[in-house]
Amino acid sequence: MSALPPPEGAPAPELATIAAFYRRVQWTALALGVLWLLWLLAPVLTPFAVSALLGWLGDPLVDRLERRMSRNTAVVLVFTAMSLLLLLALVLLVPLLQQQVVTLVHALPGYRDWFLHTALPWLERTTGVQILSWLDPQRLFGLLRAHWESAGGIAATVLGYVSRSSFALLGGLANIVLVPVLTFFFLRDWDLLVARVGLLVPRDHVDTVGKLARESSDVLGGFLRGQLLVMLILGVLYGVGLWLVGLELGILIGVVGGLLTFVPYLGPASIIVLGGIAALVQYGDWPHLAGVGAVFAVGQVIESYVLTPKLVGDRIGLHPMAVIFAVMAGGTLFGFLGMLLALPVAAVVNVLLRHAHERYLGSRLYVGERGAPEPARIVLPAAHAGEPPQEPPGPA
Repeated sequence: MSALPPPEGAPAPELATIAAFYRRVQWTALALGVLWLLWLLAPVLTPFAVSALLGWLGDPLVDRLERRMSRNTAVVLVFTAMSLLLLLALVLLVPLLQQQVVTLVHALPGYRDWFLHTALPWLERTTGVQILSWLDPQRLFGLLRAHWESAGGIAATVLGYVSRSSFALLGGLANIVLVPVLTFFFLRDWDLLVARVGLLVPRDHVDTVGKLARESSDVLGGFLRGQLLVMLILGVLYGVGLWLVGLELGILIGVVGGLLTFVPYLGPASIIVLGGIAALVQYGDWPHLAGVGAVFAVGQVIESYVLTPKLVGDRIGLHPMAVIFAVMAGGTLFGFLGMLLALPVAAVVNVLLRHAHERYLGSRLYVGERGAPEPARIVLPAAHAGEPPQEPPGPA
């Protein structure tokens, strides 16, 4: 990309600075344009992103098998193994989850009655706020009649969405069919794609970019593989535990809690909240509620002291609040594609921030004219006065 010509008559020492400024403006505009294009193409890019993640996760195994056979044969073996695992999971889970969904549909009237006749009266007695009066059918009908025009607009919107749902269904089916095809090509050509991208890197920055890329790949690969195993194990553990407690919807709640484990605190919170409500609606006694609490406690102990340290560790190096923000921001900006790519992007950004932090500590801005000072010490509050001083932490 060529820089814009500097203005005529500028002093010679300032020409380089002006040219650098124009280059930064151009690169910033290019980055904003790419983000805008991603936002527009998010629904189309979703199957490509899923396939790229699967291809990237399977590439190390393909590289190992390639030492003993051709790459095409290794790709076929890995792709077949991934397909069989997915097919086995579908065969085992789909009928089970279908039965759980049917049970949930039949149990909805019981949940409604418990909510109206047990939960809300208890909440009214506790808070003193009359909630049931706002749920009176005549009041609701009056509110609907008073806001009939807006309700009509909402109804028209819903009907329009329903009319477009068939096209959305066809698009979803097309994406499902595309994922295995794209995954196969990503597995086969992953090393070639990486090599072509590497050729685009300016030669002066090849070593730095290569180091950052390897570090990002190692951090992200270890985290994602470990997190997938944690989600699978916790889903099975919570589902079996709640089923043993006697909850009709225990397996469904356990699967939901396991899938939400990648968001800190959301998975465990869903187990205790959904499991507690299911126990109160189905049994309405303290022993089953205590059973849900026991399953939650056992799962937390196993996750905190066994699964996370062994399988995930601190590979991604992100604070839980940063993970929650990344997932929410990605979902808000790019929908499902953003949620899917939130943690990979956050991990790469964290690696770049660590590199920038190291560069800053060695820069003249930090060191100053007199040389490097002694590392700064953190003054702890009185409650931690007995602990040793700590070095300043790196970026989150």
